[in-house]
Amino acid sequence: MLAGMSLEWYTYLEQGRAIQVSSEVLGSLARVLHLSPNERRHLFTLAHLHDPTEVKQPLPAVSPILQSLLDQLETTPAYILDQRMNIVGWNEAFSDVYGDYLYKGERQRNLVWITFASPEFRKLKGEHWEEAAVHCLAQFRAGYGQHVGDAWWQEQITELSMSSPIFKEMWDRQDVLYAPDGHKIIYHPLMGKMSFEYLAFQVMDSPELQMVLHMPAKGTDTAEKLKRLSRKT
Repeated sequence: MLAGMSLEWYTYLEQGRAIQVSSEVLGSLARVLHLSPNERRHLFTLAHLHDPTEVKQPLPAVSPILQSLLDQLETTPAYILDQRMNIVGWNEAFSDVYGDYLYKGERQRNLVWITFASPEFRKLKGEHWEEAAVHCLAQFRAGYGQHVGDAWWQEQITELSMSSPIFKEMWDRQDVLYAPDGHKIIYHPLMGKMSFEYLAFQVMDSPELQMVLHMPAKGTDTAEKLKRLSRKT
């Protein structure tokens, strides 16, 4: 009643029936239920609607302290992702493993574009490329769910669909999945097969950023190969 909704209409909303709900009604409901900003954002995300009260935040930047942490990891490849899956920070060990195409431009630093448009990356992943692509795209879709209708996201999806039939086919599957840890295999052009255990976690003071670490898998010669790569640079 306080939100200006009938009990029947609210029941239909909770049951997920095919009804049309405006942003104004959702905003009123969020106010009456005393939802937190995060809860309100989640409500609008579920309804695929834009919250007119939401203020666009600038993309976060990697702080000097965070970059210093990356650099001090030395032979442990690590990088920072923003919410658009742009690689916005990395260390030399990461460049040693993944190559210098990270320095060629902004689009080449987007993990989705790298995955689906970079021949170098596909060679690095070898027979594990499809598995990597599925996980990458599922994470991208999870992020897109919070930015439905945003011009940047729509442009990337459209252009990737046009340039990569595999992207379009995978995108249409509508998978949503994100594994914060797991196993990765890289086929380096100089060092051959390298095995990593990876771990991703959010940056406390910038939750839009996440750090991803690549730790040499136990029982492999990857740690020694990383040391040899660092000496070459």
